[in-house]
Amino acid sequence: MVNLVTDLLVVGYPDNSIDAAEEKFKDTKDEGLRVMIASCHSLSKYEGKSLKNVLPQILASLLAASFHIGNGISLAYSAVLISQLAEPDSPIKSTKTQNSWMASVLIVVIPPASIFSGIIMDNLGRLNCIKIAGIPGVVGWSMIALANNVTTIIIGRLLVGISSAWGTSPGIVYITEIASSNLRMSLMAIAPAYVSLGMVLTYLGGWYLHWRTLAWVCNVFIIVPCLVCIIIHESPSWLILKGKYEQAKKSLEWIHKYQKPPGEQETFADLQYKILHEEQQKKKEEQEKQKNQKGVKFIIQEFLKPTGWKPLVILTGLFFFQHFSGIYITMFYSISFIQEAGSSINGYLASILIGVVRLIMSMMSIYILKRFHRRSLIFISSGLMALSMFIAGLWTMWIQEGTTNLKWIPVAALLFYVVASTVGLLPIPNMLIAELFPLEIRGIGYSISYSLCCILMFIALQSYYGMSDFFGGASNLQWFFAIVCLGGAVYSYIFLPETFGMKLADITDYFKTQFVYIGHSHKKMGTESEAQEKMLKDSANNNGKIPQTV
Repeated sequence: MVNLVTDLLVVGYPDNSIDAAEEKFKDTKDEGLRVMIASCHSLSKYEGKSLKNVLPQILASLLAASFHIGNGISLAYSAVLISQLAEPDSPIKSTKTQNSWMASVLIVVIPPASIFSGIIMDNLGRLNCIKIAGIPGVVGWSMIALANNVTTIIIGRLLVGISSAWGTSPGIVYITEIASSNLRMSLMAIAPAYVSLGMVLTYLGGWYLHWRTLAWVCNVFIIVPCLVCIIIHESPSWLILKGKYEQAKKSLEWIHKYQKPPGEQETFADLQYKILHEEQQKKKEEQEKQKNQKGVKFIIQEFLKPTGWKPLVILTGLFFFQHFSGIYITMFYSISFIQEAGSSINGYLASILIGVVRLIMSMMSIYILKRFHRRSLIFISSGLMALSMFIAGLWTMWIQEGTTNLKWIPVAALLFYVVASTVGLLPIPNMLIAELFPLEIRGIGYSISYSLCCILMFIALQSYYGMSDFFGGASNLQWFFAIVCLGGAVYSYIFLPETFGMKLADITDYFKTQFVYIGHSHKKMGTESEAQEKMLKDSANNNGKIPQTV
């Protein structure tokens, strides 16, 4: 919570305001205010705005997140694999059931693998976890490349899934810990951009390469991220937590080597080191105080409260609409999905176009998600997705009936569907996990919701062929996806609270009395920056004494 407040203060106040605040409250006895202002001062006044000053942070983030390219490759590879195994001259034949397992096994291992990745990165370090992730990754891709039966391919895919879970989570944590607050959002967006890039590379490679050759090439995107982690420094936050203070100083000196506070004796790295050291000491003290809040009984009691079960129910429903709207099915089965639609555009070319659009939109969504309300975005996104899928289904039916020559329409509709999904129903549900749960169970709430998300994704991917047979073909399945998208729009309008810019405490208070958002008295809840501004004003009126209610 302190970090969130600090981030918003850095964005919300210019440098001269922070200077004034520091001067005004320099004699205050309130430790929280002193640390907060000092933190803002160190992160904004001394932090140069030139590219050179932040170049080490950008470089470290680009390299630490590079494992996400391999993650994107593993997601898209099933589309290439299933398509090539279906060719008449393929020596390995697969059934629809086996195809669904080859696509979905990657997802089913993510929840348990993520738990182990947390243990590894907490004990051995963020970058070491990425290096270790390379072992199952290389073994998995090699098994796929050498496989002579479907079972071996599925086992290889399982190992690749473990590798993806172990290699991607540490990258995000690393960026969060080394990036300056004003760069953090942009640098974290590298990860989804890398995933989209990996998917494009896979579709492009699958167009020209045999699936075995492509599997060997995929090893490159496992090995290289492991090697580049050698040239960057470990997270200073983790090093301080483990008592490796000299290494932490060296890491900070490398990250901030081009930054020097003007007219100061201390370097920027020294200032950051002091702040991180204070934060870690406070975290240790808080952990000692919260030891009694780690038991199973406490967790169950918290989830039985309205602030626990209401967010869980709302998120589970949102994830249902997300996965059964076809978002991930069109990723994992893209080539087959397009071919079954009867489009005149080559399935690989169409998949490449979709991947490029997803890559562009993943970068544009950074701006969109920072500017517009999330509830509105999901509602509009779901509605446009429904319209796109309805048009795709209509033209697919006409193509199958032979009543139209416009066979490019389904792909065009699918491209618009992807554009609509990337600004709402695809990214926002995952963002909400960390916002809706109260602080006391935020960690376990995130884990449970993420696991439920993966389970629903697994079920959706597993049931793709079954749903296609049940609904009677591609056009009816697309209309089913359209109905689910429409249901997602209605669901979000009724149940999803608007959390954009709101204080986490206000979100928790909302769930104490509310469940259905529609008809809710939309009383304005204060944002974090507004709360901090009020705190500073109140403090000034009370001669630097902070009101107890803040």
